[in-house]
Amino acid sequence: IIAAQRDTGGDPSADVDTLVYDAGRPVLVVPHAGPLVTTFRRVLLAWNGSKEAARAAFDALPFIAEADKTDILVIDPPETLDESPEAAGAEIAAALSRHGANVSVCVQKSGGTSVDDMIQARIAESGADLLVLGAYSHSWLRQLLFGGVTRTVLRTTNVAAFLSR
Repeated sequence: IIAAQRDTGGDPSADVDTLVYDAGRPVLVVPHAGPLVTTFRRVLLAWNGSKEAARAAFDALPFIAEADKTDILVIDPPETLDESPEAAGAEIAAALSRHGANVSVCVQKSGGTSVDDMIQARIAESGADLLVLGAYSHSWLRQLLFGGVTRTVLRTTNVAAFLSR
């Protein structure tokens, strides 16, 4: 499903929010401003290890495999007995590489910066023209009441966003 980001009147993410949440299919959101990109060369995968992020990564595999470069951004990964924070993202990177994708993993500490601000900063740093994001890894009600990465990205991104739930 391809949807346009709204640019006027009310909450620009409201209709797309509902579409992403209810569609049961991946949604490619095209920004209302900026150049129209038809071939994605630089992809940023926002990775948190959730099932939504995994689904988004594999739903976007055709874009990721054809891209010149895909950066996997991991923010504040948990340290576990099985995995150090530095190893976060290694499994998804290996899986995507097996499909021919050129990937690298970037692990960052937020240091109090919001996750959505960090994603936007990484988009700018890397020159990404497509953001791949697992949508609503927290409940929609929680995001509605307290905000969340999905809603903020839908409002503020200036590149195409590929979302799966």
